[in-house]
Amino acid sequence: MKSELSRRSALKNIVAGTAALGVSGALPAFAFEPQKSTMLKGNVNHSVCRWCFGSVDLDTLCIEAKKIGITAIDIVGPGDWATLKKHGMYSSLCNGAEISIDNGWNEPEYHEELIKRYSEMIPKVAEAGYKQLICFSGTKRNKDNETGWKNCVEGLKKVLPIAEKYKVTLVMELLNSKVDHKDYQCDNTPWGVELCKRLNSENFKLLYDIYHMQIDEGNVIATIKANHQYISHYHTAGVPGRHELDENQELYYPAIIKAIVETGFKGYLAQEFIPRNTDKFKSLNDAVKICDV
Repeated sequence: MKSELSRRSALKNIVAGTAALGVSGALPAFAFEPQKSTMLKGNVNHSVCRWCFGSVDLDTLCIEAKKIGITAIDIVGPGDWATLKKHGMYSSLCNGAEISIDNGWNEPEYHEELIKRYSEMIPKVAEAGYKQLICFSGTKRNKDNETGWKNCVEGLKKVLPIAEKYKVTLVMELLNSKVDHKDYQCDNTPWGVELCKRLNSENFKLLYDIYHMQIDEGNVIATIKANHQYISHYHTAGVPGRHELDENQELYYPAIIKAIVETGFKGYLAQEFIPRNTDKFKSLNDAVKICDV
């Protein structure tokens, strides 16, 4: 995949593919339990985001990821769940119900469509044996914080009873609005935490993207420690540039992941960097080793 491929365009393609496929229930229903890797230390559940390795087919990604000790693939819709199951890989964060990153729960105009999509997708996530489904706030479009919170609460409260019934967690991603997602509303931890408090449901949590939050707010370790109870998922990437977790970027990932582990976190940490090295899987292996504290 060319490095200039954006998360926004990748997700747009994935969602379009899901819509074309339909979520027909063709996938066999059975409980799928993620397996612990025996190749790594066992303190971190490692995953990798599908879209970052879009230049290789999913079968190859699963095979190569398993060699490294990764047990899950992140941001995968129902059209690819059968492939994951074939390789014994877990879907650590499902997608396919969202409209787009820009058009999210903070805009009442999209509530009817979002409620329909999430109401249909949540049972399918549970039927497949998975536990998390991504969602987005959407862009501000001149909304102040209070309006954004109010609109999100109004819409999400229509689908949270379904999520609670099926034991699926809706996970809203924190994205930076300075570089990658201009005008995105859920662009800082306090905003996301306040939404969690207002919804007051164990089935609504945050995806703390370390790359995005380093750009928008910094103070990563202290923020994680203070708010870990509202976070059910983590993403990684190097800052600046969203590339490898190497000496060319500013974050010290061993200390960050150690802090996450010390909070008692038992969820998944997904690599979401765009490889610029020729050997993409060596980059992935290196990143997992850095984060395997």
